[in-house]
Amino acid sequence: MTVAVIRFGGSNCDRDAVQALAELDVDAELVWHEDGLPEDTTGIMLPGGFSYGDYLRAGAMAARSPIMNEVREAAESGTPVLGVCNGAQIGSESGLTPGAFTTNESARFQCEHVHLRVENADTPWTDAYEAGDVIELPIAHGEGRFEITDERLEELESEDRVLFRYCDADGNVSPEANPNGSKHSVAGVLGERDSVAVLMPHPERAALPDIGPTDGQGVLSGFAN
Repeated sequence: MTVAVIRFGGSNCDRDAVQALAELDVDAELVWHEDGLPEDTTGIMLPGGFSYGDYLRAGAMAARSPIMNEVREAAESGTPVLGVCNGAQIGSESGLTPGAFTTNESARFQCEHVHLRVENADTPWTDAYEAGDVIELPIAHGEGRFEITDERLEELESEDRVLFRYCDADGNVSPEANPNGSKHSVAGVLGERDSVAVLMPHPERAALPDIGPTDGQGVLSGFAN
């Protein structure tokens, strides 16, 4: 398996992602967006950062890069695709997943550790957990607030496509545990297939045992399933 970690101008978590995947014995390589997907690509990661300086909207310019046409085609054929932070913004802007990520309720950049409750454990990205499990991951974003229409959110929830919600250490979902004001505390969602997911917190920053907690390994292991 070779996971293509797509690098755009302004990506800054691409090397972190490659190193975190290597910790799980998953082969990964950096792919410059202008070069297109390698023929041996069996997984795709859209990493965090500030592609194109977040001009227009976070992720909007990268979402219109030609390589995203290849990513959408791969996703439709069942190739695992994971978007993290700026990658989540790119994913939503490109139509891989529903909803949008916009300015935090605080109107400030927020960099801290948060707790997430696993809402759907029957996906490649949550197979390592049980529904209701609480994991801890870092966030680092200024535009991480998930927004979607009430009607569309109701559909997502009925289809069990909410992957994670922000919560406290005991798994309680509340406004106080929601760091950015995301609707219904949503932190991650699935695309049309459960092999496609985006989330704002950073699993690759919680995957190396030498430097801290490893709760993010379970998410990234979706590429090894």
